[in-house]
Amino acid sequence: MLEVSGLAWAGTIAVIIALLALDLAVAAWRPHRVGFKEAVAWSVFYILVAVAFGVVFTVVAGGEFGTEYFAGYIVEKSLSVDNLFVFVIIMSTFAVPEEHQHKVLTFGIVLALVMRAIFILLGAALLNLFSFMFLIFGLLLMFTAVQLFRHRDEEPDIEDNAVVKVARKAFPVSDEYDGGKLFTKVTGKRVATPLFLVLVAIGGIDLLFALDSIPAVFGVTEEAYIVFTANAFALLGLRALYFLVKGLLDRLVYLSTGLAIILAFIGVKLVLHWAHVDINPSVPEISTPVSLMVIIGILVVVTVASLVKTRNDPAAKAKPGSLRASKPREGEQG
Repeated sequence: MLEVSGLAWAGTIAVIIALLALDLAVAAWRPHRVGFKEAVAWSVFYILVAVAFGVVFTVVAGGEFGTEYFAGYIVEKSLSVDNLFVFVIIMSTFAVPEEHQHKVLTFGIVLALVMRAIFILLGAALLNLFSFMFLIFGLLLMFTAVQLFRHRDEEPDIEDNAVVKVARKAFPVSDEYDGGKLFTKVTGKRVATPLFLVLVAIGGIDLLFALDSIPAVFGVTEEAYIVFTANAFALLGLRALYFLVKGLLDRLVYLSTGLAIILAFIGVKLVLHWAHVDINPSVPEISTPVSLMVIIGILVVVTVASLVKTRNDPAAKAKPGSLRASKPREGEQG
């Protein structure tokens, strides 16, 4: 059992808040189009921060917990790439000006961290109280994997998102952006700008991803501290990664299939753990080092296969996948 002092928790949260504050300060101080070199620099910085934390954590807590952290980080990083697909769709759907995309992504990451922190606390409490929650989490991941595989060639319908629909009903929305404002006045009436809807859409999508990613990382480790740090450091690099790879995402044509396989694998791991604990100790379990190798192997195969596919078929375009079938648009056959 990993023992983390209150001081260690406070220090970790302080570092994460400081990094978030840095992102927010940069976005607010100088709204601008993020170029390739800047995106590379920030991406490398956040990866180095995550790796440095993992190395220090491994030295302090031991190799077993260090392996769990790196496995959790890789799982969350791979799932966050799927987030990027949806972010690209949201940005294009609402035609967000490039100089404001930095701010939108940073606030989206803050929302994601808050929601995932809540889910981590709930998940850890449930796992401590009820061992059958491993079975529930495992079945949830396997169901998600099947749905994602079934709809791997589709895109989520942002306008059909329930959270966006509620926001549209609650606030009148202007047709035009007003700088970086969330609300403005049109003919003397206070209305929301499209930027407000963008934040609402990203928040709603973050909530859905949290429902999948938290059980997934609990499949790698039961330690709430490792779950939180793996999520936090994976999400902190998401903003820079968006600007770095948004032009390359179309080439990852098999990413959704790979993520579906990873989720199914972790789901099976959780079910086996439940059976080992509650049914019979002779039921085999999947160790964390094996999980790490399997996850890395799947990601490598998916990436190489995707690049080969798009090289041989330049017309092939990746889709983020969806958990349900998209509604036919007007003029299309249902």
